[in-house]
Amino acid sequence: MLASVAVIGGGTMGNGIAQVFACNGTDVKLVDIDAGVLERARSTIETSLARLVKKERMSDADAKAALGRLALTTSLDDCADRELVVEAVPERLELKTGIFAKLDAVVGDSCILASNTSSISITVIAAATHRADRVIGMHFMNPVPIMKLVEVIRGNDTSDATTQTVTEAAKALGKVPVTAQDYPGFISNRVLMPMINEAVYCLMEGVADREAIDQIMKLGMAHPMGPLALADFIGLDVCVEILDVLKNGLGDDKYRACPLLRRMVAAGHLGRKTGRGFYTY
Repeated sequence: MLASVAVIGGGTMGNGIAQVFACNGTDVKLVDIDAGVLERARSTIETSLARLVKKERMSDADAKAALGRLALTTSLDDCADRELVVEAVPERLELKTGIFAKLDAVVGDSCILASNTSSISITVIAAATHRADRVIGMHFMNPVPIMKLVEVIRGNDTSDATTQTVTEAAKALGKVPVTAQDYPGFISNRVLMPMINEAVYCLMEGVADREAIDQIMKLGMAHPMGPLALADFIGLDVCVEILDVLKNGLGDDKYRACPLLRRMVAAGHLGRKTGRGFYTY
């Protein structure tokens, strides 16, 4: 297991990634430019660990030890001594490449830079650095402490050694790593997003109401969550961003985001995080 990791971004994915590393014996630095976000992240992790203790899935001593391995910082400079850095900021290419360029100048030569991106090209992100062989995708699923999959994405120049290190790190977290090549949407979202998008088209065209669409996929296809409820969970804005990456990257109109999906994003109804999407929360 890696001894030291930094996670960039204190949001839902970032704090989840930080938690699983800290719970598995790794010294973790959680980085965000907003100190308030970091404090909320710590509170979220504390609540999550307390829940695990209450369910007797973790001892109180282990929970306290995990928190003791977590440090918060607003400076990327504090990543200088890390073996692995996992970026988990919003899905905006310019934001990610800017962070990777800064990290490249800060961390040691052997440090691996990983992105939790769900759709953006690892090759393009790697081009912002001078270590393309040590840049890789490490796509965790939400909620990170529960979901087993880690999609490991090789960029054009990602080395075998880097892939092996990240694969072993994922296994050490109790995750199941699955390797994909660097094409738009990788595997998970290239398959998932068209399904969600088609479900929104079915709703827009009046084929069925939201409950019927979700029930058919849950009961008929054994999905744990219907596609419209899942879109709300992911965030409708994130769904549109990923569909745009697919359409632009693959040049196929079949990935065109449904007009209803775009209208809801324009209205600010983004799903669970805003309290309203296809359902009300």
